[in-house]
Amino acid sequence: MRVNLTVNGEARQADDVWPGESLLYVLRERLGLPGAKNACEQGECGSCTVYLDGTPVCACLVAAGQAEHRDVRTVEGLPGPDGLDPVQQAFLSAGAVQCGFCTPGLVVAVHDLLARNPTPSDPDIREALAGNLCRCTGYENIVAAVKLAAGA
Repeated sequence: MRVNLTVNGEARQADDVWPGESLLYVLRERLGLPGAKNACEQGECGSCTVYLDGTPVCACLVAAGQAEHRDVRTVEGLPGPDGLDPVQQAFLSAGAVQCGFCTPGLVVAVHDLLARNPTPSDPDIREALAGNLCRCTGYENIVAAVKLAAGA
């Protein structure tokens, strides 16, 4: 089947998509957007988090056909014309990037958190990140990056 969707503001289409194919697979393998990572394929780790019509979702759990005529925004679509998104810059500045596998999903989750709550408390931050697993950092630098991005 063919899937037509908007990705990062651009109309895209993927051909020869099989019915059980995930949005994650379409983004990575068919559309060449490797930012969202394929880790657990069960919606447990958050590495594949993208926006679907403005709501963060685990792309591994969304059937590609469900994205038909919908808007997808990936970590590649966050930067503005002047460079990195402030969340991306904060992750770099705070040393919150280790192996980088979880980073795209965390960046999207933090981006969403700050859009909803520009001055989150520590419990707010930890709750917002609860769906994203990181095996490298111990989360302290990630929390520091969120505070940096929030201007706290």
